[in-house]
Amino acid sequence: MRNGTGLKARETIRIAVLAAGESRRFGAQKLLATWRGQPLLSFALAAAQRACPGGVLLVTGSDAEAIEALGEKHAIAIVRNPEFAEGIGTSIAVAARACSPDVDALLIALADQPLVSADHLQAIIAAWDRASQSIVATAFAGALGPPVLFGRAHFATLSALGGDRGARHLLHEHRDSVVTVEFPPAAIDVDTSEDLASLDQADSSKQTYS
Repeated sequence: MRNGTGLKARETIRIAVLAAGESRRFGAQKLLATWRGQPLLSFALAAAQRACPGGVLLVTGSDAEAIEALGEKHAIAIVRNPEFAEGIGTSIAVAARACSPDVDALLIALADQPLVSADHLQAIIAAWDRASQSIVATAFAGALGPPVLFGRAHFATLSALGGDRGARHLLHEHRDSVVTVEFPPAAIDVDTSEDLASLDQADSSKQTYS
């Protein structure tokens, strides 16, 4: 759907922040761990809210009550994934199925990527606005990955995902038509306590991409 300016209306986009994982490598719920005085999850939620006010879905699973309490503080819509233990594919499917018929695109973001900025999410949306292609991916470290935006043409495939297989295969299947937005800090996610401890050093190197 496009508005009077020829750009797709922002209200037809949803950003799904995937926060259902069990944090096994971290040893505790990493999204509630503190970085710069705030729970790690807060950074992804704040960036998503700034990029798409009122259009954010928080997908929960493990430690759902605590994660959802944080989402409620940000006034974010919440959808719980009862099959979270089966893998990330189920969370993507839950997010896609939660989109109403008037939603034209779903931007998948990971809750453990605190360096992903609102500016980058907006750049992905802007690239989709300008392009005729239905997938916009983040380019980093010679690879493509999340955050990734999928147009409605891919919702049926996303809704059928399961297990630990994410949507990366769609990037490969459509690699000749995927639009990319460069953002090196997207290579950084938090899986271990050591990753969390090294975030400040990583953040200091990403200033030109904020």
